[in-house]
Amino acid sequence: MATIKDIAKRAGVSISTVSYALNGSSKVTAETSARILAIAKELHYIPNAAARNLKKQESKVIGVFLSDFNGAFYGELLQGMKEGLKRSGYDLVACSGKQSHRLLPQRMIDGAIVLDESFSSEELLGYADMGHKVVVLDRDLRHPNVNQVLLDNKAGARLAVEHLIELGHRTLYVVTGPKGSFDSRQRLQAVKQVAARHPHLRYKEIEGDFKKASGALAGLQIVQELTEPAAVFCLNDEMAIGMYEYLTTTDVRVGREIHLIGFDNIDASQYMRPRLATIDYSKRMWGWLSSEQLLKLIAGEYVEHERIYVTLKKGDSMGPAHSSGFAEPSRLAHS
Repeated sequence: MATIKDIAKRAGVSISTVSYALNGSSKVTAETSARILAIAKELHYIPNAAARNLKKQESKVIGVFLSDFNGAFYGELLQGMKEGLKRSGYDLVACSGKQSHRLLPQRMIDGAIVLDESFSSEELLGYADMGHKVVVLDRDLRHPNVNQVLLDNKAGARLAVEHLIELGHRTLYVVTGPKGSFDSRQRLQAVKQVAARHPHLRYKEIEGDFKKASGALAGLQIVQELTEPAAVFCLNDEMAIGMYEYLTTTDVRVGREIHLIGFDNIDASQYMRPRLATIDYSKRMWGWLSSEQLLKLIAGEYVEHERIYVTLKKGDSMGPAHSSGFAEPSRLAHS
């Protein structure tokens, strides 16, 4: 692979002259610059990005760190981030896994957007102390080089549970997310606060992991226990859809024996019949705003923490709970 030294030798100039020409500096005449660029092209020269970034102290690349890429949630979020960077000259690279963390200290990226529990808060604060700019979507973190763009998880959970209680339910099941998830913890905390104000409510948690299969398993458990109409709040739509699909194989009807609410309003939830109730917010706006905030941090501008607001999107069948003619548990599921 050709180096700057090879170009300098072929052109009969110094290494610094080649460097100036490759970086478009006015310190080199147009004629010399054109000759150097032609030689570089002839030798198939590829710039060393790491060395160039270290010298310029910028890469023009933003890193977004995600726990994984599964499910329907991430597409709109990433599209919003990309749109937020469109006119800035920055590119976006999506990363996952602990090995990718080194992109920050090695200055291969100019800043990070983090929605990834594999980062500890202590690790992120350490990078911030080193001057790295970070926007977090999944934790409450205070530092001059860190900005928070958080989803209003508690408000969404309150909307969901209060609506289910208004329907007259005496039994509430909550299917939780992964233990390490900030969003799951926030939603669950709000659920418990609402439930505590209603001592008549029979409340039960079922452990989930934000994936469809755990929703289906939770549905199986609920059907086996069901003796009266019940409310179910799945802490994301993926699990709600998994439960929904399982319930279609039983005699339990969503919207009658069970009122089911998810969280995220992913596209797939709109195609369920009856339509799935869910907590809605703009994932694209969340992504766009996180990019905008990070660009401001990088530019040295003052930024305030932001919050993404949510609304309740009711399903097609969200009338009062019915108990008349309620089936016994033994015949609620197909054999």
